[in-house]
Amino acid sequence: MTRIVLVHGIAQQFKGTESLLADWYPALSDGVGLASNTRIARNDVSMAFYGDLFRSAGHRGLGVPELDASDVQDGLERELLLRWWKFAAERETGVPGPDVPARLRTPNAIQRALDALSHSRFFAGLSERMLIFSARQVRIYFTEPAKRADIQRRVAEQVTPETRVIIAHSLGTVVAYEALCAHPHWPDLSLVTLGSPLAIRNLVFDRLIPQPTTGYARWPAPVTRWTNIADEGDVVAMVNELAPRFGERVRDLAVHNGARAHDVGSYLTARETGQAITMALKRGNASG
Repeated sequence: MTRIVLVHGIAQQFKGTESLLADWYPALSDGVGLASNTRIARNDVSMAFYGDLFRSAGHRGLGVPELDASDVQDGLERELLLRWWKFAAERETGVPGPDVPARLRTPNAIQRALDALSHSRFFAGLSERMLIFSARQVRIYFTEPAKRADIQRRVAEQVTPETRVIIAHSLGTVVAYEALCAHPHWPDLSLVTLGSPLAIRNLVFDRLIPQPTTGYARWPAPVTRWTNIADEGDVVAMVNELAPRFGERVRDLAVHNGARAHDVGSYLTARETGQAITMALKRGNASG
């Protein structure tokens, strides 16, 4: 019986369902345990895995294409990297911002963004090509309808009449939101979003399906309770509060994840996340 469905974010193409669950399940259990005496059984949880749909075939090394600044496409990829740069520079003294004079050898804005992000605590350890490939996955999701439909199908395959809560992280919050809107007859359930970029105007919010109107998004019909949790330093989320765009029924909560602001493990072990999950399961039991 799958009561909890998990939806991961970008840059998981080299993992799989079980390897992700090996990371998510203990952290989820710790967060719930911190918030209550509830115990989450392993068979209560399933992962809507779609990372393999971004995995490139036939490349050397780790399977990530050999990308550099010249490969960044205009539009969403470029704008996302520039927004990440600006946000990181505003919050980290070690990250030079766009207003800092460029060195003569790096006049290109994208190369400057990549160089600056390499000094960010958030992106520490990520190679230039992985940064670009992460932005590319977001672009692919929003611009390739067949891929978008395949990814949402992975979520739909995991949702059952017993499902009580969907927990989504990063790009996975976009996937979960759109899947919920596309299935208005799913049984009532709760949604917990972690580090969500859903409210980022132009890059994410305005590209959602169904398309928002007059600055407001549609409420996903199956959702009876929506808790959104964000760290103010989360570069991927950028906009911490979803209620202004998705409705006052969204409960926005702030957490502090330390240097790893976007890390899903840090989100899952937070007491606030555990409380949201516990409440969702109790509500589900009461209605069932």
